Amino acid sequence: MNGLSMFANVGIAETYLSEVGIDIVVANEVLEERARFYQDVYPKCNMICGDILNSAVFERVYEESVRRNVNFIIATPPCQGMSPAGKKDPKDIRNGLITSAVDMILRIQPDFVFIENVMQQLKTKIEYEGKMILIPEYLKKRLGGIYYFNENPVIDSKFYGVPQQRKRAIFLLAKKTTGIKWDFPEKNEKFVTLRDVIGDLPSLDPLVKEPEHRDVFPDYEKKKATGLAVSKWHCPREHVWRNIEVMMHTPEGQSARKNSVYFPKKKDGTMVGGALRTYMRMEWDRPAPTITAYNHTISSFQNVHPGRPTDQKGIYSDPRVLTIFELMRVMTLPDDWAIPDWATPKLIRQVIGEGIPPLLVKVLVAQLHLKERDELC
Repeated sequence: MNGLSMFANVGIAETYLSEVGIDIVVANEVLEERARFYQDVYPKCNMICGDILNSAVFERVYEESVRRNVNFIIATPPCQGMSPAGKKDPKDIRNGLITSAVDMILRIQPDFVFIENVMQQLKTKIEYEGKMILIPEYLKKRLGGIYYFNENPVIDSKFYGVPQQRKRAIFLLAKKTTGIKWDFPEKNEKFVTLRDVIGDLPSLDPLVKEPEHRDVFPDYEKKKATGLAVSKWHCPREHVWRNIEVMMHTPEGQSARKNSVYFPKKKDGTMVGGALRTYMRMEWDRPAPTITAYNHTISSFQNVHPGRPTDQKGIYSDPRVLTIFELMRVMTLPDDWAIPDWATPKLIRQVIGEGIPPLLVKVLVAQLHLKERDELC
């Protein structure tokens, strides 16, 4: 079955779709850098770069989808206007991009549709026929006559083999003429943990931004070489010393805000502002917290490696954020994910933080048993 990916990012969601019977043959992304990344990863796909709100771009995507016999659509509109990690602006124009996805679905009328966004989408209103209505109500008003919807759109990736707690709103639509009710599989209460996926990777010291503090980590270069032997992406990120120091004194699962001496300070010695879960280490024996686009900074939500006790009392290893390679594993991307050579670490971290764990997408689409149906035909 051929598919269309709307708001495609760099194609993280579709990483394993070919394994469950979907070939994404058309994709659309507004940002040139991401469209180029996508095309490098999926050279056989027709990536149409441009704003879907532009009628000419919309028509190109539609016409190419018809030409390629698209019968599956995955749509993941931008969430920055709704996300708790963003501005949560109800007037953000990106909140209404779901209407373009619905317009495309009604034009193509594929058998199956996968729509994903942050949980806040369920409480976000957009204008329809002169009234402000919730997005779920909008979807059912426009698509409910043609499609069955899954019963409950709320899902957490940790219940489906993903080593990350990531709650999302996912609508699974099956055309009524197929006779198929597409829904989530049963939850698996046995979680894949951070230890399961990154526990085997070598410990790394951070790169201290200020040269005068680098002697704190005399084995930095040796450890870095060990990490690079695993992957070019298992390389530590640079951090400022004040953040590294407080995390060195913070154990697994704790925030440096709870430290009595080594806590994040302003110039006057008082604690910096912010949420309780900032400057916080992850936990080895639980799934990782949600990976966000701010995964590059220690001061964001529970971004720091869990670390381990060292020979020095009260000092813990790996006072740093996860490497790109560790993020790939937490996101269920393959170790050999084909990252283009030209892509910057900043871009890679952003697209990973804004992506969908591809294993979750695979598990959900596998419920359709497309490959088995194809073999029977």
